[in-house]
Amino acid sequence: MDSTTVQSNSRRRFLKTSTGAALVVGFALPAALNRAQAQSQGAQSNTFAPNAWLRITPDNKVTVVCGSAEMGQGVLTAIPMMLAEELDADWKLVGVEQAPVDQAYNNPMFGMQATGGSTTVRAHWTPLREAGAAAREMLVAAAAAQWKVEPASLRTERSHVIGPGGKKLSYGALVADASQQAVPAKPKLKSPKDFKILGKPTNRLDSAAKINGTAKFGIDAHLDGLLVAVMARAPLPGAKVKSLKDDKAKAVKGVAQVIPLPSGVAVLASGYWAAKQGRDALEIAWDLGDKAALSSEQVTALLAEGAANADAVGKDTGNLKDGMANSAKTLSAQYEAPYLAHACMEPMNCTAWVRGDTVEIWAGTQSQGPAQGILGQVAQATPAKVKINTMLLGGGFGRRFAPDFAIDATLLSKISGRPVKLIYTREDDMMAGFYRPASVARFEGALDDKGRATVLRVDVGSPSIMAASGFMKIPDNGVDTFAMEGIEDHPYDIANQRIAYGRREPGPQVWFWRSVGHSQNIFFTESFIDEMAAAAKADPFEFRRAMLGSQPRYKAVLELAAQKAGWGKPLAKGHFHGIAVAQSFGSYVAEVAEVSVAADGTPRVHRVVAAVDCGMTVNPQTIARQIEGGIVYGLSAALYGKITFKNGRVEQGNFHDYPVLRMNEMPKVEVHIVASTEAPGGIGEPGTPPIAPAVANAIFAATGKRIRSLPIDTALLKKA
Repeated sequence: MDSTTVQSNSRRRFLKTSTGAALVVGFALPAALNRAQAQSQGAQSNTFAPNAWLRITPDNKVTVVCGSAEMGQGVLTAIPMMLAEELDADWKLVGVEQAPVDQAYNNPMFGMQATGGSTTVRAHWTPLREAGAAAREMLVAAAAAQWKVEPASLRTERSHVIGPGGKKLSYGALVADASQQAVPAKPKLKSPKDFKILGKPTNRLDSAAKINGTAKFGIDAHLDGLLVAVMARAPLPGAKVKSLKDDKAKAVKGVAQVIPLPSGVAVLASGYWAAKQGRDALEIAWDLGDKAALSSEQVTALLAEGAANADAVGKDTGNLKDGMANSAKTLSAQYEAPYLAHACMEPMNCTAWVRGDTVEIWAGTQSQGPAQGILGQVAQATPAKVKINTMLLGGGFGRRFAPDFAIDATLLSKISGRPVKLIYTREDDMMAGFYRPASVARFEGALDDKGRATVLRVDVGSPSIMAASGFMKIPDNGVDTFAMEGIEDHPYDIANQRIAYGRREPGPQVWFWRSVGHSQNIFFTESFIDEMAAAAKADPFEFRRAMLGSQPRYKAVLELAAQKAGWGKPLAKGHFHGIAVAQSFGSYVAEVAEVSVAADGTPRVHRVVAAVDCGMTVNPQTIARQIEGGIVYGLSAALYGKITFKNGRVEQGNFHDYPVLRMNEMPKVEVHIVASTEAPGGIGEPGTPPIAPAVANAIFAATGKRIRSLPIDTALLKKA
């Protein structure tokens, strides 16, 4: 047997044993850097490090360590702000660095080190403030010992402890003594009325590096001896290579290897262009199995059948039969939303280097903790020997929570024996990626003789993200939480309701997408509520407000958005308002869209007014920008977004056939923040769900025509 055959057989055995648990997250992480260890290590290095998140050096500089991934949402500023507030740090002296993978940086809401679900501020609001408060008390105790006074007689301000008579000691001057102090078990936190940093508009700490080009994203990683890989990926989950001819690929100058993997065939070369040319020269025939004829029409039919036979009941209150029998008016409608791509500006990529029993990757990933365990299994290494370098993410939107690009890069490095940078082309990312689920929802409603909503029935047909994730279990009632959020938990006072789920799996891989199930379900729900208002001959704003008596936070943002938009007041000729409200990720957002529709049916969104209640705030600048970004993202989907299938393959590949909102299409956006003392909510995602229904409802006001399927079909709006 020659060496080529030996390598091939060895590779097959390796792939067979290492990839079966690609999405398993039940792994053991190395021991966390606890407070005592951090304090001890800090004392040895003349650095005050009372916990895993903080270091203060003798030059009075404060470094905050961030365990969350930065994908544009501002965590590299929010995390330091929370700690610095309680530390009473001089913000000008505060810096931030990315954390390694360690249980000390686990997201408390996830139980693992990962970023998603708009959880970073919500999850770390108390732990990070306590970390800062504990450090401040230790610094005060050290100063009190030096001055031989009671700690209660001292105060702190701008990285200094201030004593009797106005004498001062900088935090930097206290690092050695503070390191010897006991870490307080329950440090006292500030009252929000005393905040000096939190709640104040603050420039982001990562902006300068992104502007001057020194910021490092995943795709910027480089190692000596690096090979670049481009893959021909399987068109659908379960597709297999039926035949492969790679002689033309190997003939491309710079191509070093062609390596088949379970997910496709990779070409490794000295640079990206050679790898892409080699990949494009591969001759592959795919076996798609029973999905060879998959079409979008089949998807719609299957999901509609799921909705028609939805039997997993999430809510059943009152009596639908009696409610319908006693109604003055009934109505029904069916809504549909397509699969959507994430369309991150930086396509997926990962650089991996497997050396013996150690693994190191450089990647923009939302799931560092799970990746450590997964890649340990993939490369047959212990998790402790897997190092994750978290780079900046050029957009995430949930896509970079998936481990596919890290798994394949690690496999390719293991097999080739070289450091490998795997890069997805835009088409690879869009055509063989992970999608927001398509969904069909059937609504029935009833009104009494006073125009009040008395019945709401909703049946949803959709794939399951929980099942697709590989690490979640669908609840015993059979209702996928993500498939029904925004419908099952709607806020309206309606006596008789039945809301049910019919799981159907057309075949494409589904995944978390910005705002997850709320992204389509708020469009469905808020559009149908608007239909009920029209049937009741009621103002859409007043109709909603009347059903929000037990929901003061919903009601407050609804009223604020309507007021700031001038709801009910005259608009420019041909302009019309639509409104929608939603709660997601602990935050409440209402949006009013001002829209006109051209004679050819093209809608134009001129202005969006948003009101948001996200509880206590960290950085108002970030809140406004994230609401604006969420509106851009949701508006792109409403106007253009769809992934369609024909003969088992995706039809879209790049921005020419999967458009996103252009600069000249961007509406004016106004964001109004409700002052609140409630616990913080998320902000990265809540701006997305209300925009599609607000626009669709404005289009109805302008044309009298209902939008029940996305993206908006301009042909339906064209004037005769």
